[in-house]
Amino acid sequence: MTQKKVAPTVKTVDGNMPPSYEEANAGCPGYYYKDGEQVVFSWDDKNVRRIFIRKVYAILMFQLFATVGIVALFTFCMPVKIFIQTHPGLYSLSNLLFLISYITLACCGDVRRLFPWNFILLSIFTLSMACMLGFISSFYNTTSVVLCLGITAMVCLSVTVFSFQTKVDFTSCHGLLLVLCMVLFFCGIVMAFVVPFGYVPWLHAIYGVIGAIAFTMFLAFDTQLLIGNKKYSMSPEEYVFATLSLYLDIVYLFSFLLQLFGGHSE
Repeated sequence: MTQKKVAPTVKTVDGNMPPSYEEANAGCPGYYYKDGEQVVFSWDDKNVRRIFIRKVYAILMFQLFATVGIVALFTFCMPVKIFIQTHPGLYSLSNLLFLISYITLACCGDVRRLFPWNFILLSIFTLSMACMLGFISSFYNTTSVVLCLGITAMVCLSVTVFSFQTKVDFTSCHGLLLVLCMVLFFCGIVMAFVVPFGYVPWLHAIYGVIGAIAFTMFLAFDTQLLIGNKKYSMSPEEYVFATLSLYLDIVYLFSFLLQLFGGHSE
């Protein structure tokens, strides 16, 4: 007579299932082996943070090079410039792809941490945003576009170096960023009602100044989240989200500077 084997069951005090491995080890340090010896690390380890920063800026450089290349193509190549200006449906398609990829990356944490889908969506997001920016830039003269690209590069470099060196904690400035966003939002609503009745230069200038200041502050905020030595920091697992945030800050800064200093092509 054979005896039936029964799988062992886990008994708990309150009758609930035991926690998963990830839940049980949340907040605990991890380990890696170096020269045969076990070494402890955590997400706050400086070496982990440096690798995270290098990865983010490496991806960001590829994004910016692709964006500058597409903007230059749409601005300086006259056949391409005429083609996209006479086919506005391409802008709508780029806008749709941008929204889909951005919402997916921003709202679905599992997707943006899953290779290779995170890089595929990030590539679609970058190309669609670059095409939208190139379409807008094609309506400005080339001198204005080059000037705003140079100003954006200098501002981003200065803000990045300042954020790495300063003791000022921009990650705790939520109230100031909220006020700037609200002012920008209401100014945009006013412009939406005023623009159909005519172009108002001073209103567009105010809107451009507020937008440039707001996204310069956001660039400093996101850079310090990336560094991780302030009140709030970003997890090294979120390298795609960190890249997405910095890229949007730079792109929106350029677009507001273009609105502020750019001259429309004749």
